[in-house]
Amino acid sequence: MKIALAIDFFYPELGGMQDSVALLAQELGRRGHTVEIYVPEASAKNYKVVGLPVGELDLGGNVKVRRAFSFPIPSPTHQSRLVPPTFLRWLAMSKPDIIHTNSFYGVGIEMICAARALGVPLVGTNHFAVTEYAMYYPFINPERFKRWSMKAVIWYYNHCAYVSGPSQSVVDEMRGSGLRAESEVVSNPIDTYTFHPVDSGKRADLKKKLGLSDAVFIYAGKFAPEKYVDILVGALPSVCKRVPHAMLALAGHGSERPRLEALAQKLGVHDRLRFLGTLSKPDLAEAFQASEVFASASTSETQSMVLFQAMSCGLPAVGADARAFKEYIRPDVGYRAKPHDAENFAAKLLTILENPASRERMGARAQTFAQDFSIERIATKWEEVYTGYTGVTKS
Repeated sequence: MKIALAIDFFYPELGGMQDSVALLAQELGRRGHTVEIYVPEASAKNYKVVGLPVGELDLGGNVKVRRAFSFPIPSPTHQSRLVPPTFLRWLAMSKPDIIHTNSFYGVGIEMICAARALGVPLVGTNHFAVTEYAMYYPFINPERFKRWSMKAVIWYYNHCAYVSGPSQSVVDEMRGSGLRAESEVVSNPIDTYTFHPVDSGKRADLKKKLGLSDAVFIYAGKFAPEKYVDILVGALPSVCKRVPHAMLALAGHGSERPRLEALAQKLGVHDRLRFLGTLSKPDLAEAFQASEVFASASTSETQSMVLFQAMSCGLPAVGADARAFKEYIRPDVGYRAKPHDAENFAAKLLTILENPASRERMGARAQTFAQDFSIERIATKWEEVYTGYTGVTKS
């Protein structure tokens, strides 16, 4: 089968949706499908931000990355770019059997045009909780922004024959806002080969390598306003009062880092905070393997790839009681804390950190749960979807 995947945010910009598309493309290519990924071009500066050499990901011989002219736009990662729609880029496409769009900006608009012009089915995935991004537009009334943004998203995805969301909250919100296309939950895929548990000896070695204590809660991802990483920093003093050797490890980068450093200094816990930098997938797996608990105070998650990567490494989780975390952080794998409440986060984290036996049981169940979202299972689901709309299996 000839499959076109499209997304407006891609390598070297790092993130969950980028990982999802790359993993899916790689696995589909491994199975013999021909895959082209349509994304914005990237500048040398975009690679430099995260310390990566300029070049494409190696996703296998059956996968090609096609980049379109783009220009930089403001974002917490300092890497985002926008493709100005020409409505004619389909002229340069090798006609696919199906197009799978993963975003609704410039590249996404081009895919609507391509599907119509080439006469091929268009399916989509919505990775965004767009109504949570009003903070980026302070000049617009928040409620008005939510209405407008949701209308735009629904307008876009109603051009698709089929739409998935990585959590039920995403699908329900879209249906409630007027989505007419067939829709269901399809998880993002997890690389369970890279992200896996290690024994106690290996964990001790990794802790020594990374300079981490034996009571670490870790966050990985963007340091962006909607992620509320400051809540985790705010929880650190209360955690350290009862577990003096506790640490918060932060993996990633973003515009909020100076504010997080200043907050830790103000609270007197700067020596208990570790910035690990932007990590490759193997290095991120090691950071999870060297930690005790995954934590995220974000209220905008549509699934959270890093949550499942951490759980696949055997970590229980503490997350905000909001959106996808309501579905995926079950009582047997972790705890949900009150959004924006640092003290409640501290209480939930302490419940895990102070009870090693319970932590081990939760971590084991989390690791088992994460296997349900392996790349093999998710790729098989998408093969079924693609075949259902094209009648094509492999070519």
